[in-house]
Amino acid sequence: MSENLFKDFDPISEKAWKQKIHADLKGADYNETLVTSTDEGINIKPFYHQDSHHPLALPQTKNWEITEKIYLENYDSVKQIITDVLDRGAESLWLILPKSNDKLFDLLDLINTKQVPVFIEALTLDLDFLKKLDQKITSLSIPVKLSCDPLHHLAQTGNWMSDKETDIKAFSKMIALPQLNHQVSIDTRLYQNAGATLTEELAISLSHLNEYLNVIQNADKKIKKLHLTLIVSVGSNYFFEIAKLKAYRILIESLMAAYDFSIQTHIIAEPSKRNKSLYDYNVNMLRTTTECMSAVLGGANWINNLAFDEIFHKTNEFGERISRNQLLILKNESYFDKVSNPTDGSYYIETLTQQLSENALDLFKKIEKNEGFIDQLFKGQLQKMIKASSDLEISKLENQDFVMVGTNKYENKEDRMAHELELYPFLKKKSRKTLLEPILETRIASKIEQERLAKEKSNL
Repeated sequence: MSENLFKDFDPISEKAWKQKIHADLKGADYNETLVTSTDEGINIKPFYHQDSHHPLALPQTKNWEITEKIYLENYDSVKQIITDVLDRGAESLWLILPKSNDKLFDLLDLINTKQVPVFIEALTLDLDFLKKLDQKITSLSIPVKLSCDPLHHLAQTGNWMSDKETDIKAFSKMIALPQLNHQVSIDTRLYQNAGATLTEELAISLSHLNEYLNVIQNADKKIKKLHLTLIVSVGSNYFFEIAKLKAYRILIESLMAAYDFSIQTHIIAEPSKRNKSLYDYNVNMLRTTTECMSAVLGGANWINNLAFDEIFHKTNEFGERISRNQLLILKNESYFDKVSNPTDGSYYIETLTQQLSENALDLFKKIEKNEGFIDQLFKGQLQKMIKASSDLEISKLENQDFVMVGTNKYENKEDRMAHELELYPFLKKKSRKTLLEPILETRIASKIEQERLAKEKSNL
């Protein structure tokens, strides 16, 4: 039964609210006291009202799936891992393929019996192998998505997979494979994990995608619809990250107006590594929980969680089980899968979405005016932009302008981590020849943690 509980109350206008606020401030400046400025160039108001709200026509999203990411190295053990994670609640699989291996086809047969969808992230662009994979898909009854992103490889390593001409030509042929059905994928996690602001991440990612769209349109005039898989990292700025994922869909739809084909976007999200800590590492579980919540509310289709000890422990059953259980709790106990687009009607989130979209579109146009993604990479402009934002965020952490629990505030002085390091948790600098300066992922707590580790080791 539907009942209007507020029919006896007169509506209050935005003007009336502001008048009341100004009266309560007793002369204090409204903007200086209650309006918060952000690094995104967005001012957060103390309240949002329907009088000045312009509703957004956001794409509808369906229920999200719990995803398990598996690195394909030891294929004998991978079979058991796949069976185990599916039995424990995973609903889709993200397979990372470091190099071509026909054993993948046996794994796909196993996964086909489990009837779960698969996303394959190929780290090399081996066209002959991808043709065999395309043929293999004809015998499967499960959806198979493919990612091979040479531009991400260029930005991350400073080199092409082979060379520009070879990579672009192979990419064009990969898009045309019949069973893979015009699939393209871009991995945007690098920009967020390297320290880009949300506006920069959105704009650079859109320029990244635009490079591929230009290639596709010039290569095949027959394509009418593309299937895009967008891989994103989600940070801890809760409402802004919700808005970011929504802004991605708006911006992509806007970009497609310049092309002769349409696009269907599928978002795979996982928490950021940038804000994960070495000390007081259990706080990472709180961080990943809110980040996964942002991913759900922002409209991600698949969500992979990171283990709380991801940055310093090798893959282990306990960490993976806890991360998977966080998603199971969100879905089965917190009912985060029961409502489509649960943030519809939130004036605050929709306003953030609109402002992020507008700011990112302006920056995207500047990148494109300066010859686009590849050219700006080779000139070092994108690297310079991201590093400036990263350095600013790190300085704010060190100056305690924002709190990172267990790192720059409320730290446990008795915490010892030197004996826990199975993986090196800091940026590894390798001396190698590159065509351009790579974009490097950096955790904001690295400097503080390195200093603390050095003191810890000196006291042994």
